[in-house]
Amino acid sequence: MACYNRCTPCGPTPLANSCNEPCALQCQDSRVIINPSPVLVTLPGPIMTSFPQSTAVGSTSSA
Repeated sequence: MACYNRCTPCGPTPLANSCNEPCALQCQDSRVIINPSPVLVTLPGPIMTSFPQSTAVGSTSSA
């Protein structure tokens, strides 16, 4: 893209291919809506532990 093409919206087409004159283009305000993405948060739950009581395996009956 030539240098003068950037100044075209500001005024008439320049006679020479130069950008010595300042050129400013004012645009309308832009609005951008940013929707946050869903975030999955894992919270630690209770830790389930079991401690076996005294356990006897076998038979206590006498013959």
